[in-house]
Amino acid sequence: MSTSKRQMRLGAFIMATGHHIAAWRHPEAQADAGLNIDHYRELAQTAERGKFDLVFVADSPAGWDRAKDPEALRRTAQGAHFEPLTLWAALSQVTKHIGFVATASTTYEDPYLLARRFASLDYISKGRAAWNVVTTGADVSKNFSIAGHPAHADRYERAEEFVDLVKGLWDSYEDDAFIRDKESGVYLDPDKVHLVDHKGKFFSVAGPLNVGRPVQGYPVIVQAGASEPGRELAARTAEMIFTANQTFEDAQEFYTDVKGRLARYGRRPDELLISPGIFPVLGGTEAEAQANYDHIQSLVHPSIAWNILARHYKGID
Repeated sequence: MSTSKRQMRLGAFIMATGHHIAAWRHPEAQADAGLNIDHYRELAQTAERGKFDLVFVADSPAGWDRAKDPEALRRTAQGAHFEPLTLWAALSQVTKHIGFVATASTTYEDPYLLARRFASLDYISKGRAAWNVVTTGADVSKNFSIAGHPAHADRYERAEEFVDLVKGLWDSYEDDAFIRDKESGVYLDPDKVHLVDHKGKFFSVAGPLNVGRPVQGYPVIVQAGASEPGRELAARTAEMIFTANQTFEDAQEFYTDVKGRLARYGRRPDELLISPGIFPVLGGTEAEAQANYDHIQSLVHPSIAWNILARHYKGID
């Protein structure tokens, strides 16, 4: 029987003005939160004081599509926010312990540049960086020089190669490659610098990376995919997976399925942390919490409500 002490891990999933679509309209909300560094600093420091393990922001490499979603553009506050690695680099300087999970896309990013940015964040934060690996479900290809949004299966095939390549780049330098001996004048041991020399289906990269080996070796790998290839990618590569199951039975199925896949990659079940999301509405009493929830619900504009329904019931007028 295991004698290890199990602990609950807490992460704060920060949306600029809150997860509720109308939260920005609340009288006490910071309406400009997405572009307000003081707001994010207060949230990160509060989470750290509360002993949270990490803070996380979702991200997409595009804004709202005005033609497809004019009411969303008009009435929601989630379209303008900081680029996550830039944000976390700043907030790492006003915190000491909390981890920073940044979302970055394997479909619309470059492996070399991504590996460089996350390695830099790991140094700047002194070993507190984590990468949330996403393939980007929405078609944002018009913002990039690619011929249309890749199919789901193609995005995950690319993601598998992408993650392996990034890890290879993080291995460019051995832990003790930098000598920095002023007496002898030797700064670096060339025998401890390695080319990745990768030639795959999607990428051809020589290396080495121009940042030293990250403080953690690899920044923590996080994943959030619930599809078949998403679960498989998480089982092979991730240390943590976000999930948002709507029923207890679905959560059990997801947990059992993903944990059961680890053995085929030589991994133990405890090597992957599964983190289910909750959406808390707070109050001094249950009645007060219910009143707070009802108030926020009352702020949802009818056009936004219809917009949300239309996304879930496609093809129905």
